[in-house]
Amino acid sequence: MKTGIFLSYKGLGANLLHLSYCHEIAKKFGPIKLITLNSKVAEVLSDDDNFNEIIYLENYYKKLIHINKLSQFLKKFDFENFFIFYPSIRYFLSSKLAGIPNIYHYPLFKKKGLHLVNAAKEFTEKTLKIKNCPTETKIFVKKNKFENLKKDRIKRIVLGIGSSGPTTKWGYKNYITLIKKLNDLDSFYFYLLCGSDEDMHANEIIKEVGKNNCESLSQKSISEVKDYIAISNIYIGNDSFGQHIACQMGLPSFVILLDTPRAYSDYSINQKRIIPPNINLDKITHDTQLDPNSITVELVLKNIENFI
Repeated sequence: MKTGIFLSYKGLGANLLHLSYCHEIAKKFGPIKLITLNSKVAEVLSDDDNFNEIIYLENYYKKLIHINKLSQFLKKFDFENFFIFYPSIRYFLSSKLAGIPNIYHYPLFKKKGLHLVNAAKEFTEKTLKIKNCPTETKIFVKKNKFENLKKDRIKRIVLGIGSSGPTTKWGYKNYITLIKKLNDLDSFYFYLLCGSDEDMHANEIIKEVGKNNCESLSQKSISEVKDYIAISNIYIGNDSFGQHIACQMGLPSFVILLDTPRAYSDYSINQKRIIPPNINLDKITHDTQLDPNSITVELVLKNIENFI
């Protein structure tokens, strides 16, 4: 029985927080095909046998005029079951025109106030007729992939210094201070996680603190980054894809929230949120744009002290 899932999200993190629900569907129907709007998802899930194919949809999803082309795209997969994790009339009509017999989708026209985790959990429980669907799962990594990476006993910390937008960043100067204070406490090795376009900030940090126990992952592929996270002990940093990988690998993941809604860190017991003092978590939105310096290095250290 050919089963497909459509995740209508461009952000890698938003895709990964739906991983548990994809796994639940695969438990019932076997390995599934995943269609996503993010080109990097396939790298993260390359070792996951719950998927027989991960397809990056680059076109035909933005406008009503794309319905026919999207239906032709979907038709070639000959799906019997299709799960759409989004309240889109376009995707529903495209699936209908593709002749898919069993289409499961969010309630249409109800995008406002959509809580990514709650909506996905309720949808999965309802369509699969299950109770207490878990909100987190496991990201798989084949052990032989990182056998050649360093395996000494030093604690490894992933610092998520990068993110998708400037309003979500704590600032590289704060990370410099954090590294220096941590180095005064113990011996650590730091992986600086950021995109290639943020490499200058990683270099600024390395220039200031030295490269003996600090390196940038900015030029690594997502698949390689996954391996580095797998051998680390803790994640500290901005809301980014790294925290979604880390928490679903079982790492304590400290997420600095400045303008990211709580839904992005609501699904894993391994996610530990750090927010400015006297701020209501429920009031933080994509438009909040809190002052990064309202979260002090001392506050971060206090939050992580029992985990380092």
